[in-house]
Amino acid sequence: DCCELGVPVNSRVSTKIQQLLNTLKRPKRPPLKEFFVDDSEEIVEGIPQPDPNQPKPEGRQMTPVKGEPLGVICNWPPALESALQRWGTTQAKCSCLTALDVTGKPVYTLTYGKLWSRSLKLAYTLLNKLGTKNEPVLKPGDRVALVYPNNDPVMFMVAFYGCLLAEVIPVPIEVPLTRKDAGGQQIGFLLGSCGIALALTSEVCLKGLPKTQNGEIVQFKGWPRLKWVVTDSKYLSKPPKDWQPHISPAGTEPAYIEYKTSKEGSVMGVTVSRLAMLSHCQALSQACNYSEGQTSSHDFLKCSVFGIDYFSFFFTFQNVMNKMHTISVPYSVMKTCPLSWVQRVHAHKAKVALVKCRDLHWAMMAHRDQRDVSLSSLRMLIVTDGANPWSVSSCDAFLSLFQSHGLKPEAICPCATSAEAMTVAIRRPGVPGAPLPGRAILSMNGLSYGVIRVNTEDKNSALTVQDVGHVMPGGMMCIVKPDGPPQLCKTDEIGEICVSSRTGGMMYFGLAGVTKNTFEVIPVNSAGSPVGDVPFIRSGLLGFVGPGSLVFVVGKMDGLLMVSGRRHNADDIVATGLAVESIKTVYRGRIAVFSVSVFYDERIVVVAEQRPDASEEDSFQWMSRVLQAIDSIHQVGVYCLALVPANTLPKTPLGGIHISQTKQLFLEGSLHPCNILMCPHTCVTNLPKPRQKQPGVGPASVMVGNLVAGKRIAQAAGRDLGQIEENDLVRKHQFLAEILQWRAQATPDHVLFMLLNAKGTTVCTASCLQLHKRAERIASVLGDKGHLNAGDNVVLLYPPGIELIAAFYGCLYAGCIPVTVRPPHAQNLTATLPTVRMIVDVSKAACILTTQTLMRLLRSREAAAAVDVKTWPTIIDTDDLPRKRLPQLYKPPTPEMLAYLDFSVSTTGMLTGVKMSHSAVNALCRAIKLQCELYSSRQIAICLDPYCGLGFALWCLCSVYSGHQSILIPPMELENNLFLWLTTVNQYKIRDTFCSYSVMELCTKGLGNQVEVLKTRGINLSCIRTCVVVAEERPRIALQQSFSKLFKDIGLSPRAVSTTFGSRVNVAICLQVTLMNLVIRFHRTQSLLKVVIVNPETKGPVGDSHLGEIWVNSPHTASGYYTIYDSETLQADHFNTRLSFGDAAQTLWARTGYLGFVRRTELTAATGERHDALYVVGALDETLELRGLRYHPIDIETSVSRIHRSIAECAVFTWTNLLVVVVELCGSEQEALDLVPLVTNVVLEEHYLIVGVVVVVDPGVIPINSRGEKQRMHLRDSFLADQLDPIYVAYNM
Repeated sequence: DCCELGVPVNSRVSTKIQQLLNTLKRPKRPPLKEFFVDDSEEIVEGIPQPDPNQPKPEGRQMTPVKGEPLGVICNWPPALESALQRWGTTQAKCSCLTALDVTGKPVYTLTYGKLWSRSLKLAYTLLNKLGTKNEPVLKPGDRVALVYPNNDPVMFMVAFYGCLLAEVIPVPIEVPLTRKDAGGQQIGFLLGSCGIALALTSEVCLKGLPKTQNGEIVQFKGWPRLKWVVTDSKYLSKPPKDWQPHISPAGTEPAYIEYKTSKEGSVMGVTVSRLAMLSHCQALSQACNYSEGQTSSHDFLKCSVFGIDYFSFFFTFQNVMNKMHTISVPYSVMKTCPLSWVQRVHAHKAKVALVKCRDLHWAMMAHRDQRDVSLSSLRMLIVTDGANPWSVSSCDAFLSLFQSHGLKPEAICPCATSAEAMTVAIRRPGVPGAPLPGRAILSMNGLSYGVIRVNTEDKNSALTVQDVGHVMPGGMMCIVKPDGPPQLCKTDEIGEICVSSRTGGMMYFGLAGVTKNTFEVIPVNSAGSPVGDVPFIRSGLLGFVGPGSLVFVVGKMDGLLMVSGRRHNADDIVATGLAVESIKTVYRGRIAVFSVSVFYDERIVVVAEQRPDASEEDSFQWMSRVLQAIDSIHQVGVYCLALVPANTLPKTPLGGIHISQTKQLFLEGSLHPCNILMCPHTCVTNLPKPRQKQPGVGPASVMVGNLVAGKRIAQAAGRDLGQIEENDLVRKHQFLAEILQWRAQATPDHVLFMLLNAKGTTVCTASCLQLHKRAERIASVLGDKGHLNAGDNVVLLYPPGIELIAAFYGCLYAGCIPVTVRPPHAQNLTATLPTVRMIVDVSKAACILTTQTLMRLLRSREAAAAVDVKTWPTIIDTDDLPRKRLPQLYKPPTPEMLAYLDFSVSTTGMLTGVKMSHSAVNALCRAIKLQCELYSSRQIAICLDPYCGLGFALWCLCSVYSGHQSILIPPMELENNLFLWLTTVNQYKIRDTFCSYSVMELCTKGLGNQVEVLKTRGINLSCIRTCVVVAEERPRIALQQSFSKLFKDIGLSPRAVSTTFGSRVNVAICLQVTLMNLVIRFHRTQSLLKVVIVNPETKGPVGDSHLGEIWVNSPHTASGYYTIYDSETLQADHFNTRLSFGDAAQTLWARTGYLGFVRRTELTAATGERHDALYVVGALDETLELRGLRYHPIDIETSVSRIHRSIAECAVFTWTNLLVVVVELCGSEQEALDLVPLVTNVVLEEHYLIVGVVVVVDPGVIPINSRGEKQRMHLRDSFLADQLDPIYVAYNM
């Protein structure tokens, strides 16, 4: 549409945007290329361009086709009600309708006299007996719901005609079975929009409706409040002699409303006028060539379609117009006795039968039971769903089987119907011996481009369709393009069938806009000017008019799937699926095909019900054959093929599959498949091309003074500590050990540490003097029992507590190098003990200090199964120490000497040990002291693991340095009492508290619904000034935000929650952080610390706001890695690196291994300069290289975690070049396969990546280290070694 306006449009994605631009007529500004590359441009290019060789229509423009004129009949009644009155009074004994019981035996025949008298009683009752005389409940023109089961046609017919006689408008709907029926909410919307307050039903039906405990009918989901009226004869009042219904000649006033469900599942009421109802009867009578003389003897059989199928209504009117006798065979009878309709035709010598393809099938399957039935009386066998692609084969097979039973070939009359246009076309009953109508054998490929091409060569990719006869008498038909303006199609083009006649619907009730587009269509020619002034009705059927004006239907608009610019028909795909010998695996009528929109295109999804006795082997074989068949016949890939257990798909009341509801369940992940195959690799052809790495990397940027390519260099510095004087006594001590000794003399009774248990009671405290004395004893034991020398490494293996701190200072007193290690988990030795063993070996520890319990565990039989317990170094337990002190305490000769080793396992599964010198320890403690304003009168609460990084520094070092009191809360105690941390903060009115992400997550998930309980316990967090999360990863913003929001109600200030960021080489790069949307901004880089952002490949600095590796320089940077081989190159590369150029090239930097950027903010620092903020994106060695791009696992994991409530945790890694997504399922196992398509969709939509493998596992399988970080490499190893014991593994093909 836009091309005419002079803007080239290369795809349908940007059409709307282009239209907007055209209306605004603004000059287009060039995009800001330096800030972003617009991916959608690339993606749009990726959508396949139309194939230049595709078939195009070549015929002339079609002219509307007319049906034969309506004949003039002299005594045709002026309205349907008049016909009823005529037969009811003059032919009262004539049979009108026979109902069958469950076994298929006739139980009741309604005569015309009875129908008239009972309808009259109902009309009188509705108008006069429901309210008071002055305030009647119903007035003519009001809408009323008709709720009758389809096995009770008599009650339904009486109610329908009763409404017509009372001039109220019936709206037939199905009987609701449960509070939440498939599509029930939309039916409620229809009732509400029609303003319905009254529902008519039978006594039996009312009894069967679901009730509440006190016996009232339940409020159905989305329904308005209804008053239920029972229409059984005994409850109706006989009208007085002088009362007569008002029967006017038929006009355009509404007669009834029939609902239809659209493709999206919304429900609309098609309103039919009294005139259309009358004209339709006349047109049908003429098409089926009934004549007045014949009618009295007509027997007419209506089968299983009774219910809300307007076509069967019409035959209900038809009978009354022509005084026919109808035998109704409901769906419930057909289910128990599939041959019942054939037996009824035989018994009543019926002339006309109205059936669906399904009934033909069922009769063929049960055929062996009956030898002696005869169908020779049938003049017309009307097939109501003759428009389906499988109707031809059904009709042919039925004819070949029943021709020997007298069925005449010319009696088969397929017809095409739709809710809006009613009967679109019907094949007239043939003359015996005349040639049968032709077939069209069409090329599937041509059809997908909307073009009619006769297929001669390849039978497999052909669609055979039968005609559905001619246009209705008195009607007109044209074919228009399915999308856009209603332009007339060419003669060899497929389009939407439109009919113009008085016999169709008049509007969608209450929806004026949609009505105009459907019921008042004026076709236009290729120039866009209207053709004629007759309005047409869109029928919702796709087809064409063939030779001899025969109408052919090839599909429904609702079943149209538009994939990459080609049209496919859902019914055709179902037919292909059925053609693969499916009977062993799936149920015939229970296949749903729909499309979902994923990544700028529609994708085809096929869902089928699997038979309970089908083996997994059978299912997979069937599934792979269906995929191949659809691919070769339709030339389109299936995105997802799912099998669900029998009877679990939502059904429509007549037993079909409720497609829109199935699609909704699929998209929300509650379909619960038992087998699934996804093929995104073959379907998704519109991914942008992989990025090519540019060869030969030059300098990252050009230096001009302090500018890089026109931008400031991305660097930031903390404030200088030189100007800040502190306590002189602390300043003159260079070593922590000296500070502890000085505190033990100056303030011996000042309590430094308090340890709490799960109940919140203090189990242990340590004053300056107690800690000093305890450390002295440990130091003497190291000399006596361990025979250690200065400089030996000692492993400290303790649970979180004060004993660990004492042992640390004991080592410093003895001149040994402490290495803190997390103790093994007694219940999980096989997983946790090898790490301990590894650190002991790597650090070459001369001795292990521990408790008696752990010492026993290290030497136990269980431990021996996991590691070699005979070669442990000396193990000393520090539970009972001799009261002995060292003659003198060790003092290191220089501050550059080693103070301790910090070992931890990185997220990639690497064990790294970092050397921390005395000067670095001192600088770190001093920086933390100033940053957090810590001094002796302060109390801080720490809920962290004390084994490495900042957690260790806060737990063991800072209190001794700054003299503040630390309240220690071991994180594992929180698992026994979630309230522990917050109650402690409240009890001691703590201003500063430190925690880990795992602690924050425990509180957020566990206390989410307990905020009221916290309030009643009087917990108030307004005392908190800073609540700092200690982490070595990109900050988890979502978690911090939910934590802040959750506890805002108990006084937590949203500004209080902040983040620290540290890495292996520098334990605390930033403290006190504020949040941003995607990445996190770390305010105030640590005192005395310098940061620069560097291109990791060229090692040159990058500009402001550009992404690169974070490098740091500060007094508290670690001295280097401690490894067995002490590899010098790695050391130099990570700890003493220089920039490749620039004025900072003289400084020695330490590489953090994290990607991030620095950005100048609007805030000013104390010096008046603008403040630089550091943003961390993620670890370099964690990034995944896929399609030439770098991805951070956490981004993909965040997307995946959001898609379904049952995903507890998620981790991703690559295997060969496939992306593997592992999700932990916390729901029931039947939800496992629901996650596969959802995971694939979200990663495709948000990251443009195709997931190769989805692994669904139990909660707790993804390994997480003590700091709450995922160990993705361990997970990958377990996956490759087949040790995950997954619930399900899906390999996307």
